[in-house]
This record gives sequence, C-alpha cells and structure tokens, in this order.
Amino acid sequence: MLAEFSVAPVGLEKGMSKYVSQSLQLIRESGLDYDFHAMGTIVEGEPEEVFALIQACHLNMRRQVGRVVTTVKIDDKVGVTGALRDKITSVERCLEQG
Repeated sequence: MLAEFSVAPVGLEKGMSKYVSQSLQLIRESGLDYDFHAMGTIVEGEPEEVFALIQACHLNMRRQVGRVVTTVKIDDKVGVTGALRDKITSVERCLEQG
C-alpha cells in the first residue's frame, strides 16, 4: 500500500517546521520506506503499519496544538510492493523514450 499524507497544525502564528519535523521523526522510526516532500509524505507498507503510522503522527500533533488537519490519499493494490520507486522509474523511462 502507498499512502500520501500530511498532518498540519492549524492556527499557528509562526511556521510549522518544528511540528512537522516531529512527524518526520516518527516516520523514520517506523522503518517504512518513505519520501518526504514539500506538501507531505508518501509511505509504503502493509495497511496496518501505514494506518498506525498516520494515526501516530496525527495524535502526536494533536497533543501539541488545539487543531489538526490530516489528509490522506491511498493506493492499495494487492500483491504490489516497491511501487514507491517503481512508479517514478516508469515515468522517467517514458520521458527518456520521448
């Protein structure tokens, strides 16, 4: 399963980096394959692991701020692993072929 998600504190007067970095630490500690980007994170793993990680990130943020918005997008294809890298490789191959 691939899941792209973001956990954002709402109502801060200053930046979110301090809070987001704590979520990234949880993601690193999970051992799941991931890519972090400017608008969120994509993780790959078994559904139970992925959902538990998203919940952990959400609850960690909620303990620190009064309001949290979490968004999740899931691609769950049975029997597929390595999609996090394979999808990018496939598109790059098409670009090379013109």
